[in-house]
Amino acid sequence: MAVTIGFSEPYVAKYSFSGGNVTYSGGMKLGRGVSMTIEANIAEDNDFFADDVVAESETGAVTSLNGTMTIDGMEEEVAAFVLGLPEATQEEINEEQVDVYDYDDRMNPPYLGLGGLRMVQMNGVKYWEPWVLTKVKISIPNEEMNTKEDQIDWQTQEIPVPILRDDTANRRWKRVFARQTTKAAALNILKGYLKIVEA
Repeated sequence: MAVTIGFSEPYVAKYSFSGGNVTYSGGMKLGRGVSMTIEANIAEDNDFFADDVVAESETGAVTSLNGTMTIDGMEEEVAAFVLGLPEATQEEINEEQVDVYDYDDRMNPPYLGLGGLRMVQMNGVKYWEPWVLTKVKISIPNEEMNTKEDQIDWQTQEIPVPILRDDTANRRWKRVFARQTTKAAALNILKGYLKIVEA
């Protein structure tokens, strides 16, 4: 078994489903990855007893999925994309034109694909494993702001990530791609799957 030793490169892209296929578009890097937690709630196994023993058993199904991702912080345009903020407006403040992003009732977060790289080590060798949560809707990040003291108190953004099943026949919720021996190869797979095109 491989041991997880790192998490990096969180990317998001807009989810769509047509003709039985999931596709992604308009993707971008969410931020710099700090941590990722995925929790699956699973129903209890359903056992059938006969002749005083368990004769049949139905494995409990996944009932709900939740994730929490911590990143360094989202750029303004990334937050606008994943949270479905209304288009930025310009306001004159102290004789300067300033872009303003409003968090209000017009917010309409899109369905997204969310992926990243899991770094693992097995028998002393490091690998990078690309993975994608096929359909999520990102919630408002939790924020903390503390005054600066003698030493910097690094403050990150914790993002609740409700995880949904996609619209394919098998109702996928996660895809894990083969481990790669280089980070560049793993990142190429992740970006290729999410159709990330960077300038």
